[in-house]
Amino acid sequence: MQMLNRELIRLTLMVAILGLVACGGSSSNSSSAGTPATENPDTGNPGDASLGRTFVIQPGADATQQMLVAMIEVKPKDVIEFAEGYFELTSGIQISGTEDILVKGQGKDKTVLSFKNSGSQEGFLATTVRGITVEDLTVLDSPGDAFKLQGVDHGTLRGVRAIWSSGRNTTNEDPITAANYTSKLNVACTDPARHNPDNPNPLETDTSSPDYTVSKLSGRYGIYPVNSKNILVEDTESVGASDAGIYVGQTDNAIIRNSRAAYNVFGFEIENVRGGEYVDNLSECNTGGFLVYDLDGLTRYGSRTRMYRNTSRNNNSYNFAEPGSIVSNVPRGTGMLTMGYDKIDVFENTFENNGTAGIVHTSYELFGVPGDRRMDLYSEGVHIWNNTFKDNGNDLPQPDFAAILETGGEQITSAFPMLVGLKMLAGAGEYRGAHIVWDGYEDEYNADCPYPTDSKGEPIPADAEGKPISGNQYPNPSCRYNAYKFNDAGERKKPQWWYSCIDADNNFDSDSATFANFHGTEGLEVLINLPPDGPEDIVDIITSVPNFPADTDLTPHLCEQSYGSNMAALPPIVIPEFVASGNIDPAPPQSLIDQLCQTNVADGKINADAYRVNCPRLDQYHLFSDPQDPTSLPNGQGVPFVLNTKLFSDYSTKYRVAYIPEGEQAIYRDGEDNANAAILFPLGTILAKTFSFTNEPSQTETAVETRLIIKRQTSGGQFYWEGLEYKWAVENGQKVARLLQQGDVVSGSWDYHDVDSGEHYVGSTDSYSLPNANQCQSCHANDDAETGTAPIGPKARNLNRPFASESPLPSGIDSHPINGKNQLLYLCQNGLMKNCPSNLALDSTTQYLTAVERNPKFNVPGDAGFAASSDQDIEKRVRSYLEVNCSHCHNPRGLAQNTGFYLDVFRSVNDTFGICKGPTASGTEGRGGREYDIVPGSAIDSILPYRLGPEATTLAARMPPIARSTVHGTAFNLVTQWINEVVDDSYDNADACKGSTGGGSTESLCAPDEIPLLGGQCLPLSSIFGEF
Repeated sequence: MQMLNRELIRLTLMVAILGLVACGGSSSNSSSAGTPATENPDTGNPGDASLGRTFVIQPGADATQQMLVAMIEVKPKDVIEFAEGYFELTSGIQISGTEDILVKGQGKDKTVLSFKNSGSQEGFLATTVRGITVEDLTVLDSPGDAFKLQGVDHGTLRGVRAIWSSGRNTTNEDPITAANYTSKLNVACTDPARHNPDNPNPLETDTSSPDYTVSKLSGRYGIYPVNSKNILVEDTESVGASDAGIYVGQTDNAIIRNSRAAYNVFGFEIENVRGGEYVDNLSECNTGGFLVYDLDGLTRYGSRTRMYRNTSRNNNSYNFAEPGSIVSNVPRGTGMLTMGYDKIDVFENTFENNGTAGIVHTSYELFGVPGDRRMDLYSEGVHIWNNTFKDNGNDLPQPDFAAILETGGEQITSAFPMLVGLKMLAGAGEYRGAHIVWDGYEDEYNADCPYPTDSKGEPIPADAEGKPISGNQYPNPSCRYNAYKFNDAGERKKPQWWYSCIDADNNFDSDSATFANFHGTEGLEVLINLPPDGPEDIVDIITSVPNFPADTDLTPHLCEQSYGSNMAALPPIVIPEFVASGNIDPAPPQSLIDQLCQTNVADGKINADAYRVNCPRLDQYHLFSDPQDPTSLPNGQGVPFVLNTKLFSDYSTKYRVAYIPEGEQAIYRDGEDNANAAILFPLGTILAKTFSFTNEPSQTETAVETRLIIKRQTSGGQFYWEGLEYKWAVENGQKVARLLQQGDVVSGSWDYHDVDSGEHYVGSTDSYSLPNANQCQSCHANDDAETGTAPIGPKARNLNRPFASESPLPSGIDSHPINGKNQLLYLCQNGLMKNCPSNLALDSTTQYLTAVERNPKFNVPGDAGFAASSDQDIEKRVRSYLEVNCSHCHNPRGLAQNTGFYLDVFRSVNDTFGICKGPTASGTEGRGGREYDIVPGSAIDSILPYRLGPEATTLAARMPPIARSTVHGTAFNLVTQWINEVVDDSYDNADACKGSTGGGSTESLCAPDEIPLLGGQCLPLSSIFGEF
C-alpha cells in the first residue's frame, strides 16, 4: 500500500493540471527430397501426409536459396523441414495460395531462424492458405512481425518462439548469435524495468532489468494471425515485441493456449475477434498482460471471448511502444484490459503483482472517441468469476513525461494511473489502484438514432440480440445506434447489457483494494479551473468535488444479488476439422515440362500449349518475334497495352502484352461489377510485362526482367493464375531470360524523359528488387478475384486511352496496329473482347471513350477533365496514383484489408480513405512518429506521404514495399500538395484528428524542459521537481 506524502501530492496536482480532462484526445535452385512426412497436425496436414514431399533445409550459406525454392515449389501435403542449428536468412519465408502444408524445425531451442539481415518484413508469412502448421522453431530478430498469418483458414502455430535480441537496434543491444543462442533464448522474468530511461523524472530510477532490455525498435508483433479463421496457437512464446507478443486480430474462431508472453508491450491481444479463447497462458513482465478490445475502422467488430486458467503476473515493464499508437496509451502494471468489446468470460485466472490493476475495464470515452460510429465505445457483458487476485494496484506508475513531450502534449493518458490514485485517495483514503478498475462511463439510450443501413439504404445484418453486425464495408452512420441495449421503456437490459458481473466467488486478497469505479475524468474541472494555493489544500478540494472520489461499492456488479440473474456463460470455441479442398494439383512431371516447352513452333505463332507448365526459359513460349528482345512485335494474337497511370518500380519502363488464345475472347468488366474487377480473360491467356531501364542519350534500353501471369485450370476445374519471374542475362553473346522464382536484387540506372509529362528522370539504384513468386501473389491475390496471381492492372478505367509506348525510344512494338488507337475500342472492334459497352463514343481529340470510366494520367494536369491544377483535378490524379500503386493491397479484399485503409477510386474520401484514421499495424518505423494516415492541411503530419517520401528509408517504412528503393518524387510532391492545399476540415472525419499539429509545423509546443498545459501554456519541469 502507498500512502500519499507531500511530495507526491505536489506531483499529482501538477499532472492533474496538465489536462487530464482531455485524456480522451488521442487514439491511434537446390532442394533435397527426404523421407516423406508422417506428422498429423490439427489444423493443417491432416490425414495421410506420406503423399507429400519433404524439403530439408540445412544451415549454411545456401540456406536462404534452399528455403526460397522450397516455399515456391511447395504443394499440398508437402513438408518444409529446417534442420537443427542457427540459420542466417536474408529473406523471409512466405507461403501463399496453397493448402495442407507443414513447416517444421527440431524444437524451438534447437532450430533458430535469424532474420536480422533479411530484406523481408516478416520472418514467416502465410497468405491465402488453407491448412498450414508451423511448429518447433524460433524466429529471431525479424524486421517486422515474426509470424504472420493473413487470410488463413485453419492455421496452427505450435511450439514456436518469436524473440528479439535484448535492446534490439539500440547501442546497448545484446545480440543473439550462432555462438550464444543456446544460452540466450530462454528469458526469465524476475525484475522488469518499471521506468522509461528517457523520462525526465528524477524520481524514477528503475530503468533497467537484469533479464532483458525492451526496445521500441523491435518488430511489432511476435505471433500475428489476422483476417483469418480457425486459428490455433499453442505452446508458443513471444519475447520483446514492440506492440503485442501474441496477437489475434479480425479473426473468426481462435484459440490461444499453453503459451507465454514476456517483455512485450502487451503480452496477449484479441482484437476484433468473433469467438476467441485464452486458456492456460502465462503473461509476465510485459506492460500489460491480456487485452481484449475492438479497434475502429476495420472489417469487423468482435464479441465472445473466453479467458480462463491464465496467469497474469508482474506485468510492470514501462510502456515502450511508439507514442501515439493505441497500445502506447496502456499504463504499465495492467493485468488485463478490455475496451469496446462485448461478451467476455473471465474465470479461474490469477492476477498477481500488477502495479496499476488486475483488470482495467475501460472505454473509448477515456482513451479517445474515434470518428467511426459503426463501433460501440464500451465493453459490456463482461462476466468475472472464480478468479484469484493478489497484490494488484499497489505500484501506480507516474506519468510518462517522455511520451508527453514527444507527442507535443497529446498523449497524456500515461497519467491515467495517477488519476485513479487521486480518486481512490478521495474515495477510500489511500493513493492506490485496485484489483479491478472501471472507468464508470455509460451510454444513455439514443432514441433518435436510427438503425444503420448499407449504401443502398437497406438495414445491415444484426445478431440474435439485435446488435448490428457492422464493419467498414458499410457507410459510417451519423450516430451510434444502441437501442439493442435497452428495453421499450428506455431502461438498460440488466445484466445482459450491463458492463460487468463480478461474482462473489472471486478471491480478492486484502493486500489491495477490491474495486474502483473512478468515474472517468469527472470532477477534474474544478482542479483545472480553481487550482489550490498549495499542496496542502488538495485533499480538502478533491473530497469536496462531486463525482471525483472513486466508488468502491461492488454491489451494482453482484448481478445475482442486484438483478436476480447472471450473465449466461459463453459456449466453448470449437475449431472444426480441416478438410482439404483438393483444388491444388501436384507439381507436373519433368517429362511433361520438357515435352511442352521444347515443342517446335511456326514463325509468328506462340507456343500455346506450353501455358500449362513453367518453362525454364522465356523464349520457349515463343511470345516475341525476336526471342532476344521483349520489345519486339508480339507473336500470335499478342496485343500491347499500357495504363493511364502505372505502378512505380524505380523508374523502370514497362512493356505489357496480352496473349488471348485464338478463338477466345476476354470479357469486359468495370467498376460497376466491383472496385477490383479487371477484364476477365479466358483460359490459356498469358499476360507479359517486361521491365527495362532506359538511357535516352545513348538510345539504349536494358531489359531486366519479364513477368508472366498465366491463366490455368486445375484437374478439378478451378481456374487460377500462375505468376512466373524471368531474369534477363547475356549468355554466350545471346540475351536469355531464365525462370527465377526465388527473386533477386540487381542494379539499374535510367536517364530519359517521361512520354506523358516530359519530366526528366535520371538516377540509379543498387537495390532494384525482382520479386519471388509468392511476393507476386501477395499483391495480386484478392478475395474477390480469381485464385492466384490474378491481373490487377487491366481494368477498363486504366485502359481507356490510346496506346503509346511508355518508352521514348522506338521499338518493334510500335508497329502493332493498336498503336495510336483507344485500347478498349481496339479489343472490342477486333473481336478480342465481348460484353463491351453499348456506347463506345470516342472523343476525337483525346481518343478517350466518353461513356466509359477512366483514371487520369496522374502526372498530366487537366487530364482528369477538370481545370488543370484545380482542387478537383489534383484530387482525381492523386486518387488515380494511389489506386494503381497502393489499392491492390489496400482494399477490403486485399492483403492489407486488415488495416481498414482503402484507396480505390470509387469510395468517398473519408475515414476509410485515411482521413484522420490511425494506423492498425504499421509499427514504429511505419508511422514515422505520426498519428494519422492523412491529416487535413498537414502533409508533414500525415503517414501516407511519409511512407512515399524520402524520410522512409527502411524496409519497414517504405511503401509500396516491392521494387521501390527510390522515391517517386513527382508522386510524393502531388500527394503532399493535395493534403496541404485540397484536403481540409470539410472532409468527412476531419474532426477526428484530435490534437494534431496541423499546418505542417514541425516545432514542439513547448521547450524540451517544459510540459504543455491546456490552452497552449508551458510548465517548466523545474516547477514540478525543483532544479535538477
